[in-house]
Amino acid sequence: MSKQHILAIPYPAQGHVIPLMELSQCLANHGFKVTFVNTEHNHKRIMNALADESHISRDHIHLVSIPDGLEPFEDRNEAGRLSEAMQRVMPGKLEELIEKINQGEGQKITCVIADQISGWMLEVVEKMKIRRVAFYPAAAAVLALKLSVPKLIHEGIINNDAPKGQMFQLAPNMPIMKTEHLLWLCIGDLTTQKIMFQAMVRSNKATLAADWLLCNSAYDLEPAAFTLAPQILPIGPLLASNRLGNSAGYFWPQDLTCLNWLDQQPPCSVIYVAFGSFTVFDRTQFQELALALELSQRPFLWVVRPDITDKTSDPYPEGYQDRVASRSLMVGWAPQQKVLAHPSIACFLSHCGWNSTIEGISNGVPFLCWPYFADQFLNESYICDVWKVGLKFNKNESGIITQGEIMNKLDQLLGDEGFKARASELKELAMTSVKEGGQSNKTFKNFIEWMKS
Repeated sequence: MSKQHILAIPYPAQGHVIPLMELSQCLANHGFKVTFVNTEHNHKRIMNALADESHISRDHIHLVSIPDGLEPFEDRNEAGRLSEAMQRVMPGKLEELIEKINQGEGQKITCVIADQISGWMLEVVEKMKIRRVAFYPAAAAVLALKLSVPKLIHEGIINNDAPKGQMFQLAPNMPIMKTEHLLWLCIGDLTTQKIMFQAMVRSNKATLAADWLLCNSAYDLEPAAFTLAPQILPIGPLLASNRLGNSAGYFWPQDLTCLNWLDQQPPCSVIYVAFGSFTVFDRTQFQELALALELSQRPFLWVVRPDITDKTSDPYPEGYQDRVASRSLMVGWAPQQKVLAHPSIACFLSHCGWNSTIEGISNGVPFLCWPYFADQFLNESYICDVWKVGLKFNKNESGIITQGEIMNKLDQLLGDEGFKARASELKELAMTSVKEGGQSNKTFKNFIEWMKS
């Protein structure tokens, strides 16, 4: 039994919790004890969603929580306010938690794995003289972009006068980016953007002082990004299926009935539609999508969160659910990794969050891309421009993606076998990385050795 005790602390968003929980499960399988720290708000959601607690190795992973600095009724989707509250309250609470654990009778914390986005976590650990690891749950290209900020400022690409729509590329074979799609400019109002930018600069400084910088990606998916920033080490894709287990850390209970429904559908026939944990639609856009799915005449599985529209009333067109009932299923939250692995899935209409992106490519599924904010525009560029395993939508003059546009791109994607062939090739690259001899497998083994040293 290892004497090592790891504390893992993600940024409090769904797309950050799941991959760090997966890394924690892998470490637990190697005999490490892990204390996994969520915010109190998210801890309650995860415990409510964990109907089957066997998803987590309870012997080795202990779930605990600390406050995030916001009142229970405050909106956690306001990223600027949440970031400020976290930086104000959580450093002290994290330090108290570590001191409490280390003064107890159990194993002392020997290493902290902290989300790269929250640099203050790494600062606390550095002050306490504990080994520290920065974990980045998204694409290496996004992290390389963040670490390149001083260079981009020097070159005038990032400044108050930078023209909107300016395009740039960090290195050949990396996604081409637009200045308005820079990570911190896709979130909230101007005040929020300034808060997020300053938090990012702080995080970058703390990241470069960490002992390891791990990224939930694979070298062969992003060779140019890993070459540009060699301090970033690939350890992904972190998927529960790699260890023949179940993923955990969801904020909503998963509706497992959809797997039985998928069993009844023909191979490569189902459109899977899911937009992650943040995307919100206005009623017009929601109905355009609904009508396109109806007119497609194809079976579809659609994840419709309770809060996916900005209205509380029924968002569907009148009589819609009755009309599509024979060939569709709408659920509140789905076991996505298992859905995408199902042979009935034809394509994935996605918001292009990084978890969704690597889950799709790891199963050889082509994409229709509908990014909402943050890193999702860069991921869309990877999918459509670099890997060529998906298509983008065009908006009309009112900013709406129309049902005609959706149906056109759907027919184009499913009518061209090249997309599926390229997706299958990409799947091989992704999955080879975590197998014996693969780059991510080597990183993980080296990391385990370092942890034990």
